[in-house]
Amino acid sequence: MASLESRDTDVAPAGAPPAPEGVLRRPYRALSIGIVTVVLLIAFEATAVGTAMPVAAHDLDGIGLYAYAFSAFYTTALFAMVFSGQWCDSSGPLRPLTAGIGAFAVGLVISGTAQTMWAFVAGRAVQGLGGGLVIVALYVTVSRAYPERLRPSILAAFAASWVVPSVVGPLAAGGVTEHVGWRWVFLGIPPLVVVPLVVALPAIRRRARGPVDPAAPPALDRRRIRLALAIAAGGGLLQYAGQDLRWLSLLPALAGVALLVPAVRVLLPRGTYVAARGLPTVVLMRGIAAGSFIAAESFVPLMLVTQRGLSVTEAGMCLAVGGATWALGSWTQARPRLDPYRTRLVRIGMLLAATAIATAPLVLVESLPVWIVPVEWAFGCYGMGMVISGTSVLLLKLSAPEEAGTNSAALQLSDSLANVVLLAVAGVIFAALGGAAVGHGALGAGGDAHAGAFVAVLLPMAGVALVGAAVAGRLRTAPGAKAVAG
Repeated sequence: MASLESRDTDVAPAGAPPAPEGVLRRPYRALSIGIVTVVLLIAFEATAVGTAMPVAAHDLDGIGLYAYAFSAFYTTALFAMVFSGQWCDSSGPLRPLTAGIGAFAVGLVISGTAQTMWAFVAGRAVQGLGGGLVIVALYVTVSRAYPERLRPSILAAFAASWVVPSVVGPLAAGGVTEHVGWRWVFLGIPPLVVVPLVVALPAIRRRARGPVDPAAPPALDRRRIRLALAIAAGGGLLQYAGQDLRWLSLLPALAGVALLVPAVRVLLPRGTYVAARGLPTVVLMRGIAAGSFIAAESFVPLMLVTQRGLSVTEAGMCLAVGGATWALGSWTQARPRLDPYRTRLVRIGMLLAATAIATAPLVLVESLPVWIVPVEWAFGCYGMGMVISGTSVLLLKLSAPEEAGTNSAALQLSDSLANVVLLAVAGVIFAALGGAAVGHGALGAGGDAHAGAFVAVLLPMAGVALVGAAVAGRLRTAPGAKAVAG
C-alpha cells in the first residue's frame, strides 16, 4: 500500500512545510474531476429515469412489470460487477470503465426506443451491464490512485455529485416527460457519455492503468466468472417467478435459488451471512442498506402519482432534496475527527433510513400534507449517505491493493443482489395485493386496496433496515485483519 501511495504524492523539498492535500489539489485534480464526472452522469440517469418510469410503464401497459424494470438493471449488474472486479485486478480499471460507459449508453437507447415493456426491460438490463462494469472500476481507481487518508473525501465527492442531478434531474425529466415524451428522457442522456470519456479516461490512464503487479501475467478466474453468470441467471429466474403469481412459478423460483446460493457463498467473503466481524459484515451491511432503501424508493414515486394525484414532476421533486442530504451524510462521515466513530455513524444512518421508510405510507392518509414525504426522505437519505460512504471506506481500508477489484466487486454484488431479491419480494407483494391494477386507467386513480399494497411493500423494507442497524456493531474488526471473497 505504501508504494502505491508514494508514487502518487508530490515530494516536498527538505525543510519545506508539507503541501496542503486534497482531492482537488495536485496531483489528484484531473483524476478527481474525471471520475466525479462519471458519477455525475450516472446520477443524472438514475434521477431522470426514476422520475419518468411511472409514465413509461403506464404507456407501455407494463405497470405489472414495474419492479422488473428496476431489478433488471441490478440482475445483469450482478454478473458485470464480478467480471469487472476480475478484469480490473488483471489489467487495471481503464478498459472496464470504457466498456461500461459504452454499454450504459446503448441500454439507454434500447429503452428509449422500446415499443413493449419487455423491450424496455431489456434496455434496462444492458444498462445494468454497463453500470456494473463502471462502478467497480471506479472503486478500484480510488483504491489505487488515492492514499487512504483521501479516500473518504473522494467518496464524499461522489455523493456530492448527486446533489445537482437530484434537484435538476427530476424537474427536467418531468418537464420533458410531460411536454415532449418520456422516451427523450432516455435518448437525451447518451450524448453525455462523451464528457466522461474525454475527461476521465486520460487521467485514469496516467494514474491507475495496468495490473498492480506488472510482472504477473493477466488472467481471469473462469470459475468466478461462471459463478457470476449463475448469479445473474438465478436473479433473473427469481424476478420472472415474481411476476407470475401461479404455483407453477415455484419451479423457476427454486431454480433461481439453486443457482444463487452456491455462487454467492463463493463470491462473497466467508462469514457474510452470519455477520462475521470486519469485512463480511461490511459487505452484508451494504446489501441490507441498499436493498431495503432502493426497493422502498422505487415505489414511492408510483405511490405519490397514483394515490395522491401528483404529476411525475411533482413526485420526482418530492425526493429531490434527498440528493443534497445524502451528500451531506457522506460529507459527515468523511470528517477526519469522526473516523473513530464510523461504525456508530453507520448504525445511526440505518436507523434514520428505517424511520423514513416506515413513515412514508403516512402520505396515504388524505388529511396529511404531501410535503411529509420530502421531509422524511431527506432524513432517510442523510442516513444513507453515512452508510453507503462509510461502508465503502471500510471496504477499501480492509483490502490489499491486489484484492481491491475482488473485494469491491463483492461489495457491489451484495448491493445489487439485495436489490434484486428485495425488489422481487416487493413486486410479488405488490402484485398479489392488486397493485398492478393502478396502471389500468388514468394515473392518479388509485383506491384503498391499492394503498394497502404500498403499505405492505414499505413496512417490510423498514424491518430489513432495522436488521442492518442491529448488526452494525459487528463492523469493527481487529487491527490489521483482512478478509477476501471466496
